[in-house]
Amino acid sequence: MTQTTPPPIPTLIPDSAPFSVEQRTWLNGFFTGLLSLDGGVNALSSEETAALMNEVMGTGAATARGPLDDGDDGQTPWHDPAMPLGERMQLAESRPLRRRFMAAMGQQDCGQCGYNCEDYANAIVLKNEERLNLCVPGGKDTTRMLKTLYAEFGAIPATAKAPAAVPTPAADAAAAPTPTRDNPAEATFLSRTRLNKPGSQKETWHIDIDLAQSGIDYTVGDSFGMFPHNEPALVYAVLAALGAPPDFPIAGRPLRDVLTDGVSLGVAPDMLFQLISYITGGERRQKAKALGSGSDPDGDAKTLDVLSALEKFPGIRPDPEAFIEALDPLQPRLYSIASSPKAEPGKVALTIDTVRYKIGKRARSGVASTYFADRIAPGTKIKAYIQKAQHFGLPADPSIPIIMIGPGTGIAPFRAFLHERMATKAPGRNWLFFGHQHRDYDFFYEDELSGMRSTGVLTRLSLAWSRDDNQKFYVQDRMREVGRDFWAWLAEGAHVYVCGAITMGKDVERAMVDVIAAHGARTIDQAVAFLAELKKNHRYHTDVY
Repeated sequence: MTQTTPPPIPTLIPDSAPFSVEQRTWLNGFFTGLLSLDGGVNALSSEETAALMNEVMGTGAATARGPLDDGDDGQTPWHDPAMPLGERMQLAESRPLRRRFMAAMGQQDCGQCGYNCEDYANAIVLKNEERLNLCVPGGKDTTRMLKTLYAEFGAIPATAKAPAAVPTPAADAAAAPTPTRDNPAEATFLSRTRLNKPGSQKETWHIDIDLAQSGIDYTVGDSFGMFPHNEPALVYAVLAALGAPPDFPIAGRPLRDVLTDGVSLGVAPDMLFQLISYITGGERRQKAKALGSGSDPDGDAKTLDVLSALEKFPGIRPDPEAFIEALDPLQPRLYSIASSPKAEPGKVALTIDTVRYKIGKRARSGVASTYFADRIAPGTKIKAYIQKAQHFGLPADPSIPIIMIGPGTGIAPFRAFLHERMATKAPGRNWLFFGHQHRDYDFFYEDELSGMRSTGVLTRLSLAWSRDDNQKFYVQDRMREVGRDFWAWLAEGAHVYVCGAITMGKDVERAMVDVIAAHGARTIDQAVAFLAELKKNHRYHTDVY
């Protein structure tokens, strides 16, 4: 008897969907079988098919008629973290509402909210996400703009339910869930090592964390997400200002614990001032209402954290539950990973600047950086997960040359890249630009980099020290100085990676344009177009914050 080859399973799940190859194969079969129950895959229209997929998969397959099917051209010219919010909103002014939601985000695609900027906007439009205060980089400005847009959006009916759990193949049923922002794992803090030498004006730490038994896996270029705790002294100062007992019950937990790991004690949110306006009167009420609406009656709005907001209105005693409801959630922090799992399996390393500053007479500090620098001992468990990189990994072809530009803690992912290429014996050439304030005090990983130079793993190392001479000198200045060689690497197909502060990233882009114009025989406009083509072809990668 002649055997008939079964027809191939139609491809209904796009390759970009967040599933493994095995999961996509299974889901394609699942949807094919489900749809064919009513007369074959083609029995449903494309719109109905997409709607069904969206019902099961959530926003990842949202192509049905509704808020996401708005005829938008897909261009996002505002997606630049260095662009002021007002300019971004102007660029998106005539665009569909979901695009205006996206333009209001911080534009860093950092993942601290659990999404990238576009997906967060889409989740709000699909009414899968009700929280409008999750964007850490955007802060209060983003939250205010989202609330303004949501007031316009409120009458739009929901068109999709919150994403349901997607069925997985039976073979994966017993597998442990992958740690995520909403389902973090426990990792173990191992050690901290000061990277600056005595005399530095900075405080930077190399952090080692044990991933054994955590289920956490990563690749170079990813970020490490962790949930910090607020400083105990700050927690008790807030309790004192509230006049509330530490063990006051909040949803079954002591108020002290909720203030420690549940809510942000950083920038005072608008809702806190609105709450204060309800429980005070006269001029103080008007001042609180003004602060809650974004005004700055005393010129100090930008300096007001939760404690200083309470101190600004002494004697108020908000109900502890209402007080907690008025605060923003304590968001996880993300750090570029400074290690390679191929070189150090079961561990992850970070490079962290400690944030300390004063406003008035009161010392303040970064919640996560001082958590690592001061408050946890070796062996402490921390809640953690991995934020996968978006186009910030090494080239698939290990022979492709790479140029890495990472001053300060921006060196972190490039240490990981170099360790990975060393472990895998990748033949591609590697060029690192690193800079900081002083060579004698702030040359992070100097011994490692010198060793890599001597063995040939690091083909070239270009340094820039901004405080060693009277005239400041930065990595972008070094780029221009060695522009001919930089262009030669670009012409040979090198990928360029930039990691660090947003302002540095813009300075590096300007230097790139100058190098391309000067040594690539192009006008400035042509150089800008050349850089845009590099970005489009994923040869220019940025991780800025």
